Amino acid sequence: MKPSDSLKSPTRRALLRSGLGAGVLLALPAGTFAAAPPGFDQWRDGFRARALAKGISDATYTRVMGRIEPDMSVFRQMQKQPEFNEQIWQYVNRRASDWRIIAGKEALRKNEALFTRIEQDFGVERGTLLALWGVESAYGDPLVQQNHMRPVFPSLAALAWNEPRRRAYWETELINALKIVDRGWGTPEEMRGSWAGAMGHTQWMPEVWLNMGMDYDRDGKVSPFGRPDDALASTARYLMNRGKYRRGEHWGYEVRVPKGAKSGNASRKYEAWSKAGFTRPDGQPFPQPGATAKLWVPQPGGPGFLLGPNFYAVRSYNPSMNYTLAIVHLGDRIMGGPEVAPKFPGGERAPTLAEIQEIQRRLTAAGFDTGGSDGRVGNDTMRAVVNFQRKVGMQPADGYAGVKLLARLREAR
Repeated sequence: MKPSDSLKSPTRRALLRSGLGAGVLLALPAGTFAAAPPGFDQWRDGFRARALAKGISDATYTRVMGRIEPDMSVFRQMQKQPEFNEQIWQYVNRRASDWRIIAGKEALRKNEALFTRIEQDFGVERGTLLALWGVESAYGDPLVQQNHMRPVFPSLAALAWNEPRRRAYWETELINALKIVDRGWGTPEEMRGSWAGAMGHTQWMPEVWLNMGMDYDRDGKVSPFGRPDDALASTARYLMNRGKYRRGEHWGYEVRVPKGAKSGNASRKYEAWSKAGFTRPDGQPFPQPGATAKLWVPQPGGPGFLLGPNFYAVRSYNPSMNYTLAIVHLGDRIMGGPEVAPKFPGGERAPTLAEIQEIQRRLTAAGFDTGGSDGRVGNDTMRAVVNFQRKVGMQPADGYAGVKLLARLREAR
């Protein structure tokens, strides 16, 4: 399975600019690379001069590129991505999963001092950082790196050599990755990531590591891997510098929406929203009545949200409203906040970790292999769900592993 199922981030912004579209950061297990196709060796020899002209040492180039074979499977991945059409409540449930909430609380316990220091230095809430870390790399789980990521240099070499539309972009990212090795920030062996080259705790492309990475633990290098100090502090820095994150403000709040109110771009103070009849479901007042927010109602008849500037700061990480909502909601859930997904039309409560594990066990026993039963829903589990749904005639066959699916699996005993 692939626990880190939304690897998008600032990387996705760069790739969107390169014309590659959404979903490009799927990480699949690396296979055995075939011999280099005709023309690759000639390109690699010619690329040496361009890399050295950009400051790469001859020793680093020889170490990394001297005998490299291109990972030609990247071209299949560019064209063939899993297609799962998720409703917004499903999207949020999958990312704010029980596993991520439990693991997020444990990650906070283990790194309490680090999150306290980052909050003091940057003002970014720990819940937001935990959620980004959990969604992007399953809290830096080394098994994810080993089993669900691939070496980035064979992928980038293939793209830089033979991707017809944005070859210059991929050459630049390959040089950026070589700079990371040249600086001693990472070794070719540990630099594993998505087929597009995103890597580390926060799944950043090499360019982002070079420009936004910081040596927060003061060990003399920026470390995408290993201890999370540099990656998490760099993420906070990113949110402040590129997202204009505001210290001391929450991202926003779920609200009960008065009849007839609609989403819009009007920014009003919370006190004005309150006077207009907008209230929080728990009845609590807005903590900062003088702060401003915009109204967003994702679906008619569903919950509304007042979105402050920090929601859009997180959105700078990935230009998707659904992704951003999932991140801030997961952050709230890790910190003890309530669930929101069941309030959407047709929405279900999120399944518990034990229920997901039961779904995986029952699917596998029925002949639909999920790749394990660890309670983390990745592409293997979603494919198994789709195949089961199609076999028994469940509509829609959307790949969602939820409580209704579990009830059907129990009936199929």
